[in-house]
Amino acid sequence: MNNPFGFMEYERQDAPALSALERIKNYNEFHTPLSGYEQKIQGERCMNCGVPFCQSGQPISGMISGCPLNNLIPEWNYLVSQSAWKQAYERLSLTNPFPEFTSRVCPALCEKACTCGANGEAVTVRANEYSIIETAYKEGFARTNPPKTRTGKKIAVIGSGPSGLAAADLLNRRGHSVTVFERSDRPGGLLMYGIPNMKLEKQIIERKLNIMSEEGVTFVTNTDIGKDISTKELKESFDSIILACGASNPRDIKVNGREAEGVYFAVDFLKSTTKALLDNGLKEGTFVSAKNKNVLVIGGGDTGNDCVGTCVRHGAKSVLQLEMMPKLPEQRTDDNPWPEWPKISKTDYGQEEAAAVFGADPRVYQTTVKEFLKDESGKLSGAVLVKLRRGKDGRMAPVEGSEYEVKTELALIAAGFLGSESYVSQAFGVELNARTNVATEQNSHRTNVENIYTAGDMHIGQSLVVRAIREGIDCAREVDKDLMGYTNL
Repeated sequence: MNNPFGFMEYERQDAPALSALERIKNYNEFHTPLSGYEQKIQGERCMNCGVPFCQSGQPISGMISGCPLNNLIPEWNYLVSQSAWKQAYERLSLTNPFPEFTSRVCPALCEKACTCGANGEAVTVRANEYSIIETAYKEGFARTNPPKTRTGKKIAVIGSGPSGLAAADLLNRRGHSVTVFERSDRPGGLLMYGIPNMKLEKQIIERKLNIMSEEGVTFVTNTDIGKDISTKELKESFDSIILACGASNPRDIKVNGREAEGVYFAVDFLKSTTKALLDNGLKEGTFVSAKNKNVLVIGGGDTGNDCVGTCVRHGAKSVLQLEMMPKLPEQRTDDNPWPEWPKISKTDYGQEEAAAVFGADPRVYQTTVKEFLKDESGKLSGAVLVKLRRGKDGRMAPVEGSEYEVKTELALIAAGFLGSESYVSQAFGVELNARTNVATEQNSHRTNVENIYTAGDMHIGQSLVVRAIREGIDCAREVDKDLMGYTNL
């Protein structure tokens, strides 16, 4: 600990964001990093706790508290406070293969469990992580480092999202020959097409993918396993196969009028924007546009918020976001103490931007769609909404007589995901559990089919990028041990 009184002497300072009206002019990341000196001061706020909950990654009351990667946070906070950036990068990279991703998109479970946050403001862990990795790239610490020897073992990873990339990176560093198959035109999975540029600019992903390629990982895109290449061919060509295809089966809503033109899944909408942005700079007619439309976003999570922010940038006429559940409290309640994940209301970047443009928070709570309305040509023209309240069984139920109509020409369904798409699991013959995730024994990634493993959302269901990375790491260790008889990963 550099300064044992740092947490009392210095206030929390995070990377400042551009104003809402300024940042919606483009699709760029909009936080301005702190200077090296300012970040050093933030590092000094770390208490170097005897029990660092920030790095625990343990479930408490059904929610993860602290970092699932068990990042050595107090150690690299101290090194940041000393401006020892190379050493900080070395400690960070021991546990996290992709800090350039997590420092941008992770909801910072570490900060929610920070001891400073028990009675004040948590340490800016995520901002410190961002400064470490970006300094590492700037100074050349994060350079290509291919394995010195190869084992002769060949591994196929199906899916290039965070879990697939984590498994591929670790197994390649071990010396195995790894090929990553991706059905889209660019690797990255959820990182590339599920998260908007405003949160994660795509050159950041490409920067890391280039390093992985230089280190020996082979990426094969535009290839849908089970359709373009048979599973029989893969099994004959590779010693082990990892299924990391994500929980990419979106949850639908079954109401009258669902077939109306103008109703989309949120993930398809977001992908169309990102792909057009990368392909042609958002040329009109090449993506699903919200320009001059009244937009209805159904779902209140991160994906719903991303849709709101994207629609504002498109130039939507209005945006309404529906949340089925009641609004959460502004502060922790007595039954939600630190270091549990705080179940409190938050206003994210998209909602801030919608409020700045349209004059009010776009969210409407305890409300859902009862029916979509369409015009004579079959295009979406409106929706019938209904209020909800919690019934005696604890479920949200419609309030009789509370229906009302809203005008909308674009509806985006952001209601979560139901598990993996069935054609992949059927092609490989792997069993699924009741939640339609690939089934394994507890604390294992082995499927019922020999030499086939699974990781990430396909294994545990829809979750966070940081948990998917951990899944990939744990799966890689298991594959390596089965191939080599032991693992040093």
